[in-house]
Amino acid sequence: MLHSWQSLCIAIATILIITGHHTNAATLDDWRGRTIYQVLTDRFARTKDSNADCDVVHGMYCGGSWKGIERKLDYIQGMNFDAIWISPIVAQLPQTTGWGEAYTGYWAQDLYALNDNFGTSDDLKSLIKAMHNRGMYLMLDIVVNHMGYAGEPEDVDYSVFDPFDNSKYFHSYCAVNADTNQTNVETCWLGDDIVALADLRTEDKEVQNLLGNWIRGLVNEYSIDGLRIDTAVNVEPSFYPEFVKAAGVFATGETMDGDNSFVCKWADAIGSVLNYPIYYPLTRAFSSTQGNINDLTMTINTNAINCNDPTAFGLFTENHDVERFPSMSNDTALAKNLLTFNIMGDGIPIIYQGQEQHMAGVTSPWTNRSPIWTSDYDEDVELYKHLATLIKLRKHMVAKDEKYTRQTSSVIYQDYHSFAMRKGTDEHQVITLFTNNGESSGKYKLDIRRHGYDEDTQMTEILTCKDLKVDDKGALVVPMDKGLPKVIVPKRLLEGSGLCGTEEATPIRNPPPAGTSDSDPEASETGSASERRIDLIFVILATLLSILLA
Repeated sequence: MLHSWQSLCIAIATILIITGHHTNAATLDDWRGRTIYQVLTDRFARTKDSNADCDVVHGMYCGGSWKGIERKLDYIQGMNFDAIWISPIVAQLPQTTGWGEAYTGYWAQDLYALNDNFGTSDDLKSLIKAMHNRGMYLMLDIVVNHMGYAGEPEDVDYSVFDPFDNSKYFHSYCAVNADTNQTNVETCWLGDDIVALADLRTEDKEVQNLLGNWIRGLVNEYSIDGLRIDTAVNVEPSFYPEFVKAAGVFATGETMDGDNSFVCKWADAIGSVLNYPIYYPLTRAFSSTQGNINDLTMTINTNAINCNDPTAFGLFTENHDVERFPSMSNDTALAKNLLTFNIMGDGIPIIYQGQEQHMAGVTSPWTNRSPIWTSDYDEDVELYKHLATLIKLRKHMVAKDEKYTRQTSSVIYQDYHSFAMRKGTDEHQVITLFTNNGESSGKYKLDIRRHGYDEDTQMTEILTCKDLKVDDKGALVVPMDKGLPKVIVPKRLLEGSGLCGTEEATPIRNPPPAGTSDSDPEASETGSASERRIDLIFVILATLLSILLA
């Protein structure tokens, strides 16, 4: 009898561990309807208001912090974002190097300590709690490819790395360069003689287990909702399925290649990647009034052909690794077209801090990472309001049509300077028109067919709130002016959106995931997953007891 009770206790403990782990974790489906604001933690907001200069050019810490982000949640949520991607949080190499300091977070040395330049563990937990109370998700940037060392590769002191404190965990040194094949990309080292990036043997089971244990603990400790994996293409695809499973939350990977047939190997392994195959033709199409529209529309089509689910990708137009769009073109109309595609296109939209302020910046000397506080967080600028309107519409369409985010866009019109897309299920399609004619262009009309609506359907263009109607020949004739994009939906679908004079329905609070037991007590959805977990535990326990007593 004693043995039976011991067995029962072991079974109960196992069940509690299994059912308690990641029960509330955010999945791809949870993330599809989200819109992400990317924060470079060191350059977004300081703990206390200060516009003091910092050395951006030489790559020094500027004083941004987790408390600073928490102070500016109203600014972010004012654009209707409901998720934030923050920089890596783990402890970095402490030295000032020839490339500056480790403010970006990609030169990790201790995976089990926090980067105290950004604050304390309590500060980070306070930020995440505040976000979850608002129904917002937290996406954490991480690195699994390498560890960082201030010095030449042959001089690396492996004992400074935790938990990888021995050379056995790393590939022998060889340099990744433009001419290497994919095997070398995965097994050779990034970095240089100033900062060596020691490449982890992610194909080894011991390394896999150490990384899996680390990410499992980190996600649980801080209630992380999603991951962005840096340098994902430098790690073999076979590594990711078990790693993402250990994390228990949605993940997307950085793959800076533009070849979708290549990139989608990592999309299949991770579940999502950042959509660089779209980024390159998209920025080329709108960085000039002579941009190649056809190249972009062809890539939209080939993405759908070569990739299993491009609607799961992270859709972006700027980030900390690429030139800011205003450095390519200062045309505000082109910027509005770009941002409109960013929000209304296929995938999970990601906007980089400062895009709403039309900030310029290049990658050498990394002025694209300048602090946003120089803008005074101005909420009256055009692009801030433009994004707020677009994101509000997207959230409304997601609420109206549960399949909206899974629908791939169809190009329904195209000419040399313009194209139109349709997205959504029948009777819920959003029609979006883009042009690279630029802000100096005049008035003209586009005759749009294949939009999916019957004649006499009343439509509204949500950026101007002007009404349109499908004519008796089935044409949707859209007036264009000053190179601006157009976003058109049936007038009836705007009810409850808060757009164009309609009343906004009571917002549906997003359920905080990943064990947010200390979140807003008024958020009724927060308890549902926990209640289901408790119910499941009792069902299983009752079953075990009945077996034992039989």
